[in-house]
Amino acid sequence: MEDVKLEFPSLPQCKEDAEDWSYPMRREMQEILPGLFLGPYSAAMKSKVSILQKYGITHIICIRQSIEANFIKPNFQHLFRYLVLDIADNPIENIIRFFPTTKEFIDGCLQSGGKVLIHGNAGISRSAALVIAYIMETFGIKYRDAFTYVQERRFCINPNAGFVHQLQEYEAIYLAKLTIKMMSPLQLGRTFSLQSGAAGSLKRTLEEDDEHGNMQVSAAHEG
Repeated sequence: MEDVKLEFPSLPQCKEDAEDWSYPMRREMQEILPGLFLGPYSAAMKSKVSILQKYGITHIICIRQSIEANFIKPNFQHLFRYLVLDIADNPIENIIRFFPTTKEFIDGCLQSGGKVLIHGNAGISRSAALVIAYIMETFGIKYRDAFTYVQERRFCINPNAGFVHQLQEYEAIYLAKLTIKMMSPLQLGRTFSLQSGAAGSLKRTLEEDDEHGNMQVSAAHEG
């Protein structure tokens, strides 16, 4: 069986005129990739509509959990296309499940010539994790390299420890997903017949992890 070769585009290089980071910049959004911005909610508040329009923002990913919904809002639904995600900045939150939806939304925006802002509350943990995952999968790079790339443009990013672990795990997940997508039906049939035993044990492991995760969540809510 022939090996499936995955090809990725090259990651854009740093702009020569990158600004030196200063503390107040954490309250602003920064352009991480051409057309992809990362920032805090303060960059998407009602008072910032003129700045969003100046930078050509067309799409916004708004990340919040239910208890934040009163003060983190999609303020301009008549002006921008929104994706609102319910994610807690909590190490036991399963953030991987949001990566495919986020990638589809960002790709759709960029392919149509739009520009997208991703924000949570501070633009440091949840939104940064989504941007890192997007860069990993789009350019085929490891977590550490994607983290460094984003941090060079928004120095204050700091995904929580649980998100970091999931991002490190995600590399194998997206590579497997892309490999399967590229394989012919004949190759797939051979692969699954060879790996059926391994897949069964993996499924059991995932189910056990899921049960363990659910127990952790329940315990956290009770505490």
